[in-house]
Amino acid sequence: MQQEKRLILIADDETRMRRFIQMNLSLEGYRVVEASNGLEAIDHVRDDLPDLVLLDVMMPELDGFETLRLIRETSTVPVIMLTVRDDESDKIKGLELGADDYVTKPFSTSELASRIKAVLRRTEMDSPLDKSLIVVDDYLQIDTNRRRVMAGNKDIKLRPTEYRLLYHLVINAGQTLTHEMILSKVWGHEYRDESNYVRLYITYLRQKIEPNPAKPTYILTNRGVGYYFVNFERKK
Repeated sequence: MQQEKRLILIADDETRMRRFIQMNLSLEGYRVVEASNGLEAIDHVRDDLPDLVLLDVMMPELDGFETLRLIRETSTVPVIMLTVRDDESDKIKGLELGADDYVTKPFSTSELASRIKAVLRRTEMDSPLDKSLIVVDDYLQIDTNRRRVMAGNKDIKLRPTEYRLLYHLVINAGQTLTHEMILSKVWGHEYRDESNYVRLYITYLRQKIEPNPAKPTYILTNRGVGYYFVNFERKK
């Protein structure tokens, strides 16, 4: 997909903020559509199929969190949350609801552009070249061709970032990946200081694929170093 064809939805109740972002994104070569509230944003996601959504948290009537929750019922479109708060609990809430990233106001145009490019790069990256069925054991299987994960005979729904994290852990099974290595492979070099992302997404993955997330048997911790996927015999 060419950058000039990418459509970005800006959902913010502040007209000046929308105009500021719209002007800078247009200079970057993006097409832009705007929404002044959460309901308009949901309509645009449904009707315009944007490639990415910039979603303000503090909007009247329907705030960004509720808007994101409703968007995630029908769409996997990448979402970057925008907020004047720099509250860790807000970031965690947004990520748990399915946000792909979080940018705190005020932000520079270069920071926003960098985050947008990084999120689009993650979500639009080609499927792995190693297209095969990875059978970890009778409980866990990963179909890299269809990006499908089965755990306990159940089809597990993973968000794109969760899948990329699992994939990189599995193809490096038995090898400890540091926080920096994981951030670079899964999120991009722009996220080298966001170690909290790794901890959060490791938790999300364990909750989805581990028989007992409190006592993980697949995704293990090497304290003070990073995480590794349990070594297993790859079937040829």
